[in-house]
Amino acid sequence: MTTPWWQQPVVPLDAGRLAQALAREAQLTKPAGSLGRLEQVAVTLASLQRRGAPSLERIWISVFAADHGIAVEGVSAFPQEVTGQMLANFAQGGAAISVLARHLGAPLELIDLGLAHEIAPLPGVRHLNIAAGTASFLHGAAMTAAQCDAALRVGQEAVQRAVEDGAELFIGGEMGIGNTSSACALSALLLDQPVSELVGLGTGLTALGLRHKSRIIERAVAHHRPHANDAFETLRRVGGLEVAALAGAYVAAAQNGLPVLVDGYISTAAALCAVRMNSDVRRWLLYSHRGAEPGHRFLLQELDAEPLLSLDLRLGEASGAALAVPLLQAACRLHNEMATFAEAAVSGSLV
Repeated sequence: MTTPWWQQPVVPLDAGRLAQALAREAQLTKPAGSLGRLEQVAVTLASLQRRGAPSLERIWISVFAADHGIAVEGVSAFPQEVTGQMLANFAQGGAAISVLARHLGAPLELIDLGLAHEIAPLPGVRHLNIAAGTASFLHGAAMTAAQCDAALRVGQEAVQRAVEDGAELFIGGEMGIGNTSSACALSALLLDQPVSELVGLGTGLTALGLRHKSRIIERAVAHHRPHANDAFETLRRVGGLEVAALAGAYVAAAQNGLPVLVDGYISTAAALCAVRMNSDVRRWLLYSHRGAEPGHRFLLQELDAEPLLSLDLRLGEASGAALAVPLLQAACRLHNEMATFAEAAVSGSLV
C-alpha cells in the first residue's frame, strides 16, 4: 500500500545551528533571558532555517477561500454569498489582509477552492472549483475522499510556489462562511471535548443563534464520531476545502523546510489536523495569536503552543499572523545585530 504524501518525512531541525544560536544568545549584551520569548523564537528560527543568522525578509501569504454546506443549517449570521464578495474585496485590495500584506511587502496569493454561488473570474485569483463548496456535514460527510485529497494538494502546491519564490516564512489564511462551525466540529472530534466548551459566536451571532449553532454541531459530531477514526477521515467528514488546503500546506512546508506562522482558530484547527496526519510537522509551526473564539485556546493547549499575541481577534484571513510578523522580524534582527560582550568590550556577563 502506497504511503500518502502527507506522511512522508519532514526536514529535521539543525541541532548544530540550534547550539550555535543558543551560544550567541548567551553572549549578547543583555541579561540572560531578558528578551523573553523573542530569544526563543530567534533560536528556533535559526535551527529551522539551518542558518546562523535567521531572516524573515521574504514572507509568503496564501489565502484559501471556500464555502461550507453546514451554512444552510443557519449556523452563521451571514449568507454564503459573502464568501465570494469578500474574495472580490481581497482581490481589490480592500480586506484587512490585503492592507497588512502591502504593509509587509509580502505577496498575497488568493485561491478559490469552491464557492456555493458562482462568481465571475477575479483578476489575480486562482479559481480551482474542486466543488461548489462542501456538503452539509449534519448528516453526511462534507467531502469525498477525492475532494479532500485534492484540497490537501492545493496547499502543497501553494507551498511549492512559496519555496520557488524564496520565501523564508509561510502564512496561510482562510475565508468561508460557516468555517467556525467546521473548526468547532473538528476540535470536538480531535480533542474529544464537548461542543459546548468549544463553540463561539463566529461572525457575530446572537445568543439565540449561538444556541442553535451549538445544537447543530452537537448533532453532527454525534453522527460522525463513530467513523472519525483518523485525522484524514475527520477532516473529510467535518472539515472544509480551505481547511484541508491549510493542513496540506502545513505538512508540505515542513517537508520543504519552510517555517510556518499559524493564524487563528480555523488555521489552528487545520494545524492540529496536519500534526495528527504527520506528527513531525509540529516542530515547524509557530503561532501568532490567541483569538477570541473559545475553542482556540483548547487547540493551542493540545499543540503545546504559546502564541505571540493576544488581541481578541476573530477575523481570520491570516490577519493575526500578519500582525505578528514584525515581532518575529525584530527577534531576528536583535539576534543577528546586537553586539556580544566581547564586541562591545563589556566585562563579564549580565545576569
